[in-house]
Amino acid sequence: MFLFDDLAKIQLVDVIEFLGTIAFAISGIRLASAKRFDWFGAIVIGFVTATGGGTLRDLLLDVPIFWTQASRYIWCTLFAFLIVLCFRKFLVHLNNTIFWFDCIGLGLFVVVGYEKALALDYPVWVCVSMATITGIVGGMIRDILINEVPIIFTQELYAVACILGGILFSILHYLNVDLAVIEISTAVFVVVIRVLATKYRLKLPILKGED
Repeated sequence: MFLFDDLAKIQLVDVIEFLGTIAFAISGIRLASAKRFDWFGAIVIGFVTATGGGTLRDLLLDVPIFWTQASRYIWCTLFAFLIVLCFRKFLVHLNNTIFWFDCIGLGLFVVVGYEKALALDYPVWVCVSMATITGIVGGMIRDILINEVPIIFTQELYAVACILGGILFSILHYLNVDLAVIEISTAVFVVVIRVLATKYRLKLPILKGED
């Protein structure tokens, strides 16, 4: 029932998962705050944002759902709620708060999703798919619950950034690069793609109907 169930066994990917959970939870709670949700509603939105992608991933991989196996994900969400509660004035005035936390969570969760599938000996295409699902689904569920169009359909290169991140992970892993370097490089790569795509408004072509 502690934040770290076994401190001695914590690896870099666990730290990445904790940070990703907190980052995504903050993005969800901050958005819920903007929609004037009460405390309980904000915590629920934060938790769903942080765990939605991993939940679908684990269902597809037919393994126990990760957040039912340890309490730390709930603690991470509550910690994120306290951050928003204590620093809400700073976060409100910080430009693009939701964007930055969403970018960070996206990059970190791509790594977590890929490694989860890799550890189960799935082929590369499945690992990339699980990385993408882990990164994008929580935000999609969040947006649906707060009655917004999911950002995957409205922002620049969202899912594409996850796919490219998964491909980079695959290449570096094939080249036998140190795992810690792969994890950090992949997360940073995804964040950089999102930032550059947003700054320069890089988008995929729009599929047009009949004129």
